Amino acid sequence: MFDNVNEWLITVTVALAAAAVALRLLMRVNRVEWLKRMMTWLLGYVDVFLSALVIALVIRSTVIEPFRIPSSSMEDTLLIGDHLFVNRFIYGLRVPFTKSRPLALRQPVRGDIVVFIPPHQRDKDFIKRVVGVPGDVVEIRDQEVYVNGTKLTEPFVVHKDTAALGAAALGAAALGAAAGRRSFFVPRDNMKKVPVPPGSYFMMGDNRDRSEDSRYWGFASLADIKGKALLIYFSWNPDPEVAPYDLIHKVRWGRMFHGIK
Repeated sequence: MFDNVNEWLITVTVALAAAAVALRLLMRVNRVEWLKRMMTWLLGYVDVFLSALVIALVIRSTVIEPFRIPSSSMEDTLLIGDHLFVNRFIYGLRVPFTKSRPLALRQPVRGDIVVFIPPHQRDKDFIKRVVGVPGDVVEIRDQEVYVNGTKLTEPFVVHKDTAALGAAALGAAALGAAAGRRSFFVPRDNMKKVPVPPGSYFMMGDNRDRSEDSRYWGFASLADIKGKALLIYFSWNPDPEVAPYDLIHKVRWGRMFHGIK
């Protein structure tokens, strides 16, 4: 979602910049006074729109950016149809083609809900909760998460299935190498101890039985973390049985301007 909107903004910005240059060149060679006045008027509007687009692009890339929840993996903390603002600068600026994060206010900590690019689907953005930070050892025993040997207290976690699935149901835990990265093939509800490497984070969805997360595809890199979920600014109920014109029930009014924890 992020990349498509940014590509659109960049395309329109480049087109307007080209139009501004072309108008200035035409004004230099044109001798007709009324046409020059019209081009001057038009150039003023082009400059205004160009400035607005550049500012919007900078804000989206460095300060704050919208994001829409597409799946149920973070229920009941975040619901399908929630629209969020993501804090882009808290973990530092993302420098293209590098792992550098200059001007960071702090590093991600356990419990943060973050938007990031997963290692196995580079064209998508995921949103999950940080469970393990660099240096942690993460383990799962019958749906309970242990970090460094201590069971986490997670009141936000939900389980849609009544029973835990173990090795007999999904196969034994294994770690291996695939395509240059660590690959995880683990049972959903039981996982042997896994150390979190430097610069990496172990991510999990709050809806543990319906989340594709670090249990299956490994760690998220700090360089791929786009920002921290900040605020729900709008929420739309996708239930097809609720009529689109029924705004009383279609809009989740109680979730708007709700801080994310």
